[in-house]
Amino acid sequence: MSAPGTPSPSADVVLEVKDLKKHFPIRKGLFSSVVGHVQAVDGVSFSIRRGEALCLVGESGCGKSTVARTIARLEEPTAGSIVLNGTDISALGEGEIRPYRRQMQMIFQDPYSSLNPRLTAGEIVSEPLTNFGLAMGSDLQARVASLFERVGLRADAMAKYPHEFSGGQRQRLGIARALAVSPQLILADEPLSALDVSVQAQVLNLLIDLQDELQLGYLFVSHDLAVVEHIGHRIAVMYLGRIVEIADNASLFDTPLHPYTEALLAAAPVPEVQRTKRERIILTGDVPSPSAPPSGCRFHTRCPYVRPECSRIDPPLVEVAPGHHVACLLRPGPSAGHAAP
Repeated sequence: MSAPGTPSPSADVVLEVKDLKKHFPIRKGLFSSVVGHVQAVDGVSFSIRRGEALCLVGESGCGKSTVARTIARLEEPTAGSIVLNGTDISALGEGEIRPYRRQMQMIFQDPYSSLNPRLTAGEIVSEPLTNFGLAMGSDLQARVASLFERVGLRADAMAKYPHEFSGGQRQRLGIARALAVSPQLILADEPLSALDVSVQAQVLNLLIDLQDELQLGYLFVSHDLAVVEHIGHRIAVMYLGRIVEIADNASLFDTPLHPYTEALLAAAPVPEVQRTKRERIILTGDVPSPSAPPSGCRFHTRCPYVRPECSRIDPPLVEVAPGHHVACLLRPGPSAGHAAP
């Protein structure tokens, strides 16, 4: 049985994540004994088709960046499966996973700290090609020059160092490095948040053009709903380590079904020419700690529509409309939820 948010079996699925968990141990005392766990990611499932952008949104600390880092195996998963082009890579050792790293690459949030300041721009982009033995000599230089031009950089900038580029140019350099090994999946962890507003649109349009040209699958992590609406084909909303709603772009923005999604959209500024303004929803209380999440629905401590059963029933993510999944007792379908331990 497919995970929630999974395309039809005939679709060209690049990535399928099932019940992914990442728990970080909390250690205290002289002997660093484990006294608990931070449930950063706690049972996340979704899939991405070739040429599709799935956007992961939610407030800071919800676990969205940890999802991307765990899929890339920069963090070791606690449980669950990560199926890349039909192969489960979640338990592969360092040597075994190396060939699969060519199939997925990551674009990081900070375009400066993610680049080696001691290497020239040309060396940074050529390094993946050299590591995988894909090019050498004059062919290597030609491929790097082509990558520079593809992302909007001049080939003569190959001799420069990262500090000589602007923020937008550095992120283009990071994109070129990610594209060097011809991946099928790009994990973009808030790639625009560190950029000036004036260049965000340029880099965003570059990413969209590259996806159309190369039919890349994107996992696009962001907190900016305007960006998500522009690039995303499907949107997954995270809260406290779990996905609470996932739907196609139009359905989620026009008909949000989870109270948390409603609150996120209501808080975002909306130009009057685009759509009518939403009624502002003010959430009370603070976000619970991921080391001690509430019983039942994790959002019930802040939900404006909370019911008594919300504190004891943990609603699963179920399909309530074609392609639209939500985890909420207010919606038809989730009544099969199980009692939280």
